Amino acid sequence: MAVQRINVLNVPVDVLRPEDIEVEILSLLDKPGAKQIIFLSIWDLLFARANTEYLVCLQKADLVLPISKSILFGARFLKQDIPVRYNPFFSIISVLAVLNKHYKSLYLFGAHKPSLMQAERNVRSTFENIQIVGRCVGYYDKMEEKNIIAAMFKASPAVVLLGSGIKNPERWVYRRRNCFNSSIFIAHKDVLDIFSKRKKYVNPKTFEKGLEIWPAIIKNPLKLFLFFPFIWYCILLVWYRIFKLNRTKENR
Repeated sequence: MAVQRINVLNVPVDVLRPEDIEVEILSLLDKPGAKQIIFLSIWDLLFARANTEYLVCLQKADLVLPISKSILFGARFLKQDIPVRYNPFFSIISVLAVLNKHYKSLYLFGAHKPSLMQAERNVRSTFENIQIVGRCVGYYDKMEEKNIIAAMFKASPAVVLLGSGIKNPERWVYRRRNCFNSSIFIAHKDVLDIFSKRKKYVNPKTFEKGLEIWPAIIKNPLKLFLFFPFIWYCILLVWYRIFKLNRTKENR
């Protein structure tokens, strides 16, 4: 089945079934140029409505995978096809499994050096057929960026995995997309720290229930104020449904 792109409040979201992930990843690897897979939360969706560059970044991305239950609710409410919700960390594991199966290469970019090196060791031990062709820490000096991009271009990995330490990583890739020849870029701020076991991934049962926001609220009670943009999201859904403002879907 082809990837189907729908719109939720005119922000693109892709419908991709889990059983089609391997075929889609291999298809992307055959395409020339930089490719991008983006994990989209409800907060990202609302931000895209206010930031034109990020909206265009999503529109140009090869895959936009929803990670919030609220996006699925929005698609249903707007009478769109309902996408599959993806857990970012386990989705990345699925991508690495495809790379491992087909003997592809990987570049690790982000985190502090101890975390990055431990993540590399753990990825090597788990996915023995993946060739790690390079790594670079995050939180780098701006003067080093040109050399970082040149190293990625020279390594030409199948996938570049971006962790913490890169500001606005999706837009970082989008702005520099013409600097790379052929790689899939995937960003998740905690992925390298999780691989290095310095952070824990969200419990799958908690994620399945859509309760992953609560551990974040416990750590930072100010996140309770996210209730207000959520209410705004619900108001927008009603408005778009009444006046039929949502764009139609398309096949990719």
